[in-house]
Amino acid sequence: MAVIGVIGGSGLDDPGILQQAQDIEVKTPFGEPTSPLTKGEINGKEVLLLARHGRNHQFSPTEVNYRANIWALKDQGATHILATTACGSLREKIGRGDLVIIDQFIDFTKHRIATFHESFADGAVHTPMAEPFDKALRDALFSTSKNLGYAVHNGGTVVTIEGPRFSTKAESHMFRAWGADVINMSVAPEAALANEAEVPYAAVAMSTDYDCWKEDEEPVSWEEILKVFKQNADNVKNVLLDTIKKID
Repeated sequence: MAVIGVIGGSGLDDPGILQQAQDIEVKTPFGEPTSPLTKGEINGKEVLLLARHGRNHQFSPTEVNYRANIWALKDQGATHILATTACGSLREKIGRGDLVIIDQFIDFTKHRIATFHESFADGAVHTPMAEPFDKALRDALFSTSKNLGYAVHNGGTVVTIEGPRFSTKAESHMFRAWGADVINMSVAPEAALANEAEVPYAAVAMSTDYDCWKEDEEPVSWEEILKVFKQNADNVKNVLLDTIKKID
């Protein structure tokens, strides 16, 4: 029976979406997750909800304990993981409020441990990462978004930067030249770790801004991100709720 782990990004970690919710404290070999897991149900499906940045958004992207988060979800029986994230658009066609079902990542982080296998003392481990996002979960997220009538893009490459600062214009143009479609500060290490843990993982990203590459707009600001995010957060929640019903 499927147990769906949900990693909620900023503003999308509301335990109110669960029935019969209860907190679970989990210890891992990598320390504590960034929040307790909230265990509950959605339409009869068992769900484990985790707040990526902590329930008070107290952890910066660099401080998030990605290893403990993925380990805790698997330890508590998660068979699938759905993640949400805000992102900046690097393409004209991806407008504010649009959803992107990511299918590739570029890891541009600098200060994070992005593997469970730091030592090869017990043997070498090199995890394939050609297709880091599970196709069945991506298809479910995309079809659900379309059925709900939302503006959604099927596929896209996310570049994950270290943060917490935003990009320079030179960096933003470089990421566009590399083929990235959106930019955020969290998905790449998370997706890689889920693959190492052999838990199918997919992410739905909500575009909130145009980073700083667009010369006819003001560069991204945190205030603008929050404004667009609040206007569209319910769309992402609806996609999660309906997608979870489809997972067996």
